[in-house]
Amino acid sequence: MNDHERTGTVLVGYDGSPVADEALRWGVREALFRHLPLTVCHAWHWPYPLRQPDKETLEVLRGAGAIVADEGVRKAHGLAEGLDVRWRLERGWASAVLLEASREASLVVLGSRGHGGFEALTVGSTAVQVASHADRPVIVVRPGLPAAPKGRERLVVGVDGSTGGESAVGFAFEEAALRGASVTAVCSWWDPAAFRGPDRVPFSDPQVIRREAMARFEEDVAPWRSRYPQVPLETEFVVDTPREALAGAARGAALLVVGARGIGSGPQTLLGPVTQAALQEAPCPVAVVPAEGAGRRRAAETAGASARGGTG
Repeated sequence: MNDHERTGTVLVGYDGSPVADEALRWGVREALFRHLPLTVCHAWHWPYPLRQPDKETLEVLRGAGAIVADEGVRKAHGLAEGLDVRWRLERGWASAVLLEASREASLVVLGSRGHGGFEALTVGSTAVQVASHADRPVIVVRPGLPAAPKGRERLVVGVDGSTGGESAVGFAFEEAALRGASVTAVCSWWDPAAFRGPDRVPFSDPQVIRREAMARFEEDVAPWRSRYPQVPLETEFVVDTPREALAGAARGAALLVVGARGIGSGPQTLLGPVTQAALQEAPCPVAVVPAEGAGRRRAAETAGASARGGTG
């Protein structure tokens, strides 16, 4: 996230569920860090498509929604007296309402699932859709996660050399600077050439490939180390799949930061497989960061995919 993105508000999706309360607490803290107002957003809708409600019924539904939004504002004021808290109440599906509201936000905070999902559901459709389509960073908070250890907080960020990965590193360092936290930058190296067996790639030198990957990793991190010298940085070059490497590194972390999509994701993919796995499995909240200008570039990327012949 760039410095100019500190305008706007911190937007929290709120539906009165326990995980929404967790997201609200996180959003209040983010608003205080950034010296921004907090917007508590609630969406309401008529769920039965075969029958249109009358005006009186709609007013009842809207009134019920207003009670929920007002409760979120009340709780936010209880967490931080004096914080500028606003509420936004819109008719529509939650993902559509939140995406529209995110245009005026610098950061979006959501619970992983709210009312309406079944008990075993880890991440609901609203969290996935908002994280996939928003052109702002989206923090997704899951219920029942272990508390981060006391002391200096640690943020973990995945680095893969992609445009999305670069944006994720920038967000992680800015977030760490705001929190007084440290950053652990993780690069996963998983090359079949390095292993014996039928999957080994012939005519390749795994040690050379590994050294080149490590050098590129350090090059990607170095500018951020210089820009944020006050942020303690640890780098981990892990021989494992990205999914396992990030899950392992995130144990005990306050936040895992990933790009919306990275190396190996197709040009039409909105949310990469590693990011999807992080939302489902990470042992801490996850920040999904879009590539710089992703919203403006998405149509061009899709149209030009065949001409480029590569992956994002």
